Amino acid sequence: MPRSASAVGEVFATFLKLGFTSFGGPIAHLGYFHREIVARRRWIDEVRYGQLVGLCQFLPGPASSQLGFSLGLIRAGWLGAIAAFVAFTLPSALLLLAFAYAMPQVESPYGQAAIHGLKLVAVAVVAQGVLAMAQRLTPDLPRRLMAAAAAGVVLLYRTAIAQLLVVAGGALLGVWLCRNVRAAGGTTINVPYGPTIGAVLLVIFAVLLAASIGIGSNATPLAAVAAAFYRAGALVFGGGHVVLPLLQEAVVEPGWITTDQFLAGYGAAQAVPGPMFTVAGFLGASFPGARGGVIGAITSTVAIFLPGLLLVAGALPFWRAIGGRARAVGALAGVNAAVVGLLAAALYDPVWKNAVLTPADFVIALVAFVLVKSTRSSVLLVLAWCVLASIARVWLAAEIK
Repeated sequence: MPRSASAVGEVFATFLKLGFTSFGGPIAHLGYFHREIVARRRWIDEVRYGQLVGLCQFLPGPASSQLGFSLGLIRAGWLGAIAAFVAFTLPSALLLLAFAYAMPQVESPYGQAAIHGLKLVAVAVVAQGVLAMAQRLTPDLPRRLMAAAAAGVVLLYRTAIAQLLVVAGGALLGVWLCRNVRAAGGTTINVPYGPTIGAVLLVIFAVLLAASIGIGSNATPLAAVAAAFYRAGALVFGGGHVVLPLLQEAVVEPGWITTDQFLAGYGAAQAVPGPMFTVAGFLGASFPGARGGVIGAITSTVAIFLPGLLLVAGALPFWRAIGGRARAVGALAGVNAAVVGLLAAALYDPVWKNAVLTPADFVIALVAFVLVKSTRSSVLLVLAWCVLASIARVWLAAEIK
């Protein structure tokens, strides 16, 4: 397990690239991570990757950021985990701070076309991720049926609770249907600490949550901001979109920000790559007085991500401890199959439904998928193709008129 400065630098550079190119939301990020880290760099195999995805789906918080943090931790220790988080988060956080200045251009037809092109990038990348993960994680009929059932349930019941139940159901069915699955050599996930440190991290999470609930309106401005965003990050299941109602209640109701400003931040967060939780930086910077500015942005961003990172770091050594047991192997195989179903469902809704609206969209996405799958093209090339093709379509439509 590399621990050198070069390994930390490699983690930072890899996740900085992902931070600039991972469009499409948390589920889409799983496809980007899979392509860059599993398929291309081979830092971790398919089985371990599926286990990590399953764990992050179980826990509250931003699943893709928790996954990136965990991958950095496995690759290069604590410094690698911090490097992965900072590199993946920084681009979107900075872009959201600057987004207000670009709003007039983004609201133009060509700006909207560019944003639509980013959605088509997500279609291609997520489709490639579904295919690759299905080939490795659902090699037999029982697991394929489990994946199909998981996808069907999630599409019928579009709630975070349904996703959690699907993953839990996959684990239970896996014990029964995947009892003959054998662990590949060393299927446990190795982290540089044991259950004792994991338990300490979970206690810190709980203490901070209790403190954030106890902090009232009499607290100092920044303490109130930190408490509000920590509560939101700790109590949300299902990723960035689900946290928005909690944030709206936390920052609009007290009058820290207007509804219009909040909705502008929501739109901006969907237009940039990286984790949607960085909308906290946009909101924090917009707060008036001592709550706002750069300090407010930093406070809100750190506070909303911290609980999820504490949870996943605390849970990892316990996940490792059960990973080699026979029943656990079957359960994890079932979880992996359920995760494939979750990703397949997300490929259809919201990724496909929100991006492929016309035959031209289908053609653009198909070419992008071929680029991703057949030629191993850089995501930047795929991104450029989708954005430029989407803009060109709008230009041609205007010229025809």
